[in-house]
Amino acid sequence: MSKILIIDDERSIRRALREILEFESYEVHEAENGREGLDKIKNNSYELIFCDIKMPEMDGMEVLQGALAAKNEAPIIMISGHGNIETAVESIKKGAFDFIEKPLDLNRILVTLRNAKERVQLVEEKNVLKTTVRKFKGSSIIGETPEIIRIKEMIEKVAPSDARVLITGGNGTGKELVARSLHDNSNRKKMQFIEVNCAAIPSELIESELFGHEKGAFTSAIKDKKGKFELASGGTLFLDEIGDMSASAQAKVLRALQENVIQRVGGERDIKVDCRIVAATNKDLRKEIADGKFREDLYHRLAVIPIHVPALNERREDIPLLAEHFLTMVCAEQGIPRKAFSPGALENLKQINWTGNIRELRNVVERLVILCDNQISGDEVQLYANK
Repeated sequence: MSKILIIDDERSIRRALREILEFESYEVHEAENGREGLDKIKNNSYELIFCDIKMPEMDGMEVLQGALAAKNEAPIIMISGHGNIETAVESIKKGAFDFIEKPLDLNRILVTLRNAKERVQLVEEKNVLKTTVRKFKGSSIIGETPEIIRIKEMIEKVAPSDARVLITGGNGTGKELVARSLHDNSNRKKMQFIEVNCAAIPSELIESELFGHEKGAFTSAIKDKKGKFELASGGTLFLDEIGDMSASAQAKVLRALQENVIQRVGGERDIKVDCRIVAATNKDLRKEIADGKFREDLYHRLAVIPIHVPALNERREDIPLLAEHFLTMVCAEQGIPRKAFSPGALENLKQINWTGNIRELRNVVERLVILCDNQISGDEVQLYANK
């Protein structure tokens, strides 16, 4: 039975509401003042809360603010005998679900109950969906070869910490997937995962992208802008292809990692940041260091935990699993009935030289889904896979 809390200093109001709510099969709790009501909110879970605005000791607005600060998710309906538009707007702006004037109207209460119940159901569905997506993302590294099992075990051990991770591997091997799995299994999973592709941003813009800029810092800086370090604060910042970062940006990133502070381009104020850094590269950073293209001190700051993602050609036994996974995904995206690989098709996929790694395999599977009938044969793989 769902529980509802009534907070009102007038016994007659509490009694009238109780009769209505119990008739609707709710379990009703009461509080005769704001302080008692806030204590009940903190120590119980309610589906809905009715709260009077004008009360001694602690008024309804204070209860509302206290309930929101305590992470209460139950809709709060404010009630008052001194209602006006300003009061209603103010209470809803501060987080109330609705506002009802006294004397209470039965139909108004029943409509509000129905709307609040639908809101609670939507919140529950959203939480379930977020959990499902997080589980899917956290377990979406497909493979059973020893190399992939080691990566999954490493993620399980490392994710709960704030240790910096350097992911290495060729293009298309799934480095971003490893980074996202680290975030989705970490204590920061409810916060932002911000990705920066250092190779895709011109060197003259990378510092503004990472650290932000102040208005007037350069010709096109018409307003202040937060950088990725600020946006990712509290969450995870994924620096993809960090081997392509300019020398000046490397120096600023090193300072940010050492001191947890940044300065915007054109600014002088230190800004505190708290983001976990996960970096990735397809380059041999030790060779880059030897060639004077990458800072050795930055490398050691980043590579606290190194994770190497093998090429697809080094894990051919995972190709059938990956192909089936992409087949299901592509059919769902295209809105067509699920197709199937013949044993010969899967065997032929294992024989291909996958220079583009998993990204290439995904593209080939999509091509086969579009061009082939319900059963994808080995001959069709030979015909279409090497186009």
